[in-house]
Amino acid sequence: MDTSAFDRELEARDLAGFWTARVPSHTAEKPFLWKWASVRAALMHAKDTIGIELAERRVIKPVNPHLPSKAASRTLQFNFSIVNPGETARAHRHSISAIRFVVEGQGAYTTVDGARCAMSPGDLILTPAGSWHDHTNDSAGPMIWLDGLDGPLVQALNAAFFENRPEPIQPVQREADKALRYPWSEARSRLEAIAEKDEDPFDGARLAYPSLPTLACEASRLLPGRKTRAHRHASVALYHVFAGQGRTRVGEEVLDWERGDTFVIPLWQWHSHENTGSEAAVLFSMNDTPVMRSLGLYREEAQ
Repeated sequence: MDTSAFDRELEARDLAGFWTARVPSHTAEKPFLWKWASVRAALMHAKDTIGIELAERRVIKPVNPHLPSKAASRTLQFNFSIVNPGETARAHRHSISAIRFVVEGQGAYTTVDGARCAMSPGDLILTPAGSWHDHTNDSAGPMIWLDGLDGPLVQALNAAFFENRPEPIQPVQREADKALRYPWSEARSRLEAIAEKDEDPFDGARLAYPSLPTLACEASRLLPGRKTRAHRHASVALYHVFAGQGRTRVGEEVLDWERGDTFVIPLWQWHSHENTGSEAAVLFSMNDTPVMRSLGLYREEAQ
């Protein structure tokens, strides 16, 4: 049956017939890897040429060329921030939840709702949605950390709200506890205490950090020669290589990674990890499993 005339009539009335479309279904997406050498070179250039007053945060943003939006994934984003000695990234808050995973430097701190969170490599800092936060670098060198955010998801929902604090630096009232800051020293100890027989078949030795409503963070350790089983899950995962080298198979593609690299595994893609080096590999990751579970959309399947 030719419905074109009726379809044009409906369009003129800002209507449409359901017969002109099909029920949307999942579309497989490609993984992508960003090399640390490229990211760090961009950070060093920004350090010397971009004033922090230009955008409040001096950030290099990984962009997935396989997506129409300028983001790393459809729901989650990894960014890299750099703060020079003597600088403060002013206090603000937003409806976007965020985490900080420290990559380089020593001696800076983030203040979250009055709680001082010291920053050393491997430390994880949580910034729940709506929390006032600022970053201060009192050290002699630049500080680099990874920002993890649920920005693409919140923006897709048109629920992104932002507010600057009247004073640029909030007063420090207390030292942060593990609800906001999880030190690497403790995470490393817990990972090293996991026996091989107790390792996760898909991630090796695995540590789950405290989570936020829309995102969760994990650390995993792969011993030399370790290959994990393949699985897939209805959640996006972003990875940052904290130590070691290896490869991750995602569908038909192979991502070869080394310290500092970052990669994305899209939703519902078969994947497995392998340590190809002579030392333990440590992967820090962030996923949107909490929100997918809350929506009743999460599922997982082993190969």
